[in-house]
Amino acid sequence: MDNPLPTFGMIVTYLAWVLVVGPTYMRDRKPMQLTRTLFYYNLFQVLLSAYMFYEHLMAGWARGYSLTCEPVDYTDGELSRRMFNLCYIYYLSKLSEFADTVFFVLRKKKSQISWLHLYHHSLTPIEAWILTKFLAGGNTTLPNIINNFVHTLMYFYYLLSSMGPRYQKYLWWKKYMTEIQIAQFIICIVHAINALVTDCAYPKFITSLLLLNASIFFALFMNFYWENYKKTAARVAPAKTPLVVENNNCIPLDYSIERKDQ
Repeated sequence: MDNPLPTFGMIVTYLAWVLVVGPTYMRDRKPMQLTRTLFYYNLFQVLLSAYMFYEHLMAGWARGYSLTCEPVDYTDGELSRRMFNLCYIYYLSKLSEFADTVFFVLRKKKSQISWLHLYHHSLTPIEAWILTKFLAGGNTTLPNIINNFVHTLMYFYYLLSSMGPRYQKYLWWKKYMTEIQIAQFIICIVHAINALVTDCAYPKFITSLLLLNASIFFALFMNFYWENYKKTAARVAPAKTPLVVENNNCIPLDYSIERKDQ
């Protein structure tokens, strides 16, 4: 963690593979199904996200962390070490999510590799590295614990989706996943604004970046929600169209604002 260059190197390698190497390799090949791989990948992400959510509680948020303002604890205490270790695991988890895009390439789902998807997957490892290196605890971990909760639900959704057509009847709650994520960004925006306007002993610059990031994603999600649910409902009303979910899909909703089920 002393040097950010390995992280930048992995991001460059990731982008080179998903934009050039992977598509070139798959050009004359049939799409891979990856049914079993997707099942185990989604299961892994569910368990990892649930574990990190629990650890965020036990390392701070259920042990006295303040929702209004929580400075970073730089002491060598038990909980501060636990939170630091958790931040490192969170950083590794963001690297593991490169696999989302790799699977798209291998399955020849080029339309689902949007600029937003690549932006998100390229940015979050850098954010997580900065967090672990300089700010392993305090206010910054609130978006993380919320993200872990959302990812637990989200990857569980895609775990069910990867299990075949007979499980599609259990996927009726997709719309509510988007609403939960909109609520997530609202909470992050309010939390960041509160830290900026009060005398909170947390870096204002970092808080401003968190506010900007949450605001951008809030706007994108509201647009996604309107285009895919409100506007669509208005076009087809009063008729109701069934939800069709693509088998073996593993697309996290917060990475795929522009995606529509095919």
